[in-house]
Amino acid sequence: MAAIHSYLTFNGTCEKAFNFYKSVFGGDFPSVMRFKDVPSEHPLPEGAKEQIMHMTLPIGKNSILMGSDSPEVFGGDPVVQGNNFSVAVIAESEEEARRLFDGLSAGGKIIMPLEKAFWGAYFGMLTDKFGIHWMVNYDYENKN
Repeated sequence: MAAIHSYLTFNGTCEKAFNFYKSVFGGDFPSVMRFKDVPSEHPLPEGAKEQIMHMTLPIGKNSILMGSDSPEVFGGDPVVQGNNFSVAVIAESEEEARRLFDGLSAGGKIIMPLEKAFWGAYFGMLTDKFGIHWMVNYDYENKN
């Protein structure tokens, strides 16, 4: 397994929170994607278009803090303390991603099936049988 990172979810305050974390930890944002910039099957209300779909802030040599907003239009559970974070597993191969996803989802709930995503990754989300949220990702381009 390549890495495990923390993934934080917000109700429209991701960018503000990450600017705060940047002021504490330093660094830059190598990745900032807004909902208006990605393909969507759902029409986005104006207020959701500028919200963060995905954002990263490297912290130290081997850790990345990742986050996003969760607009209601996508039908997920409301973001509250306790369900506002996930463990992001970065796999080293598709096979490892599948093995980890299948293992973690046993007895749990698949939120997004593991499949090829538009950003060049093999990605899926689930909640395990203990209520912990997981994201499993294998990035085809950056195999680190």
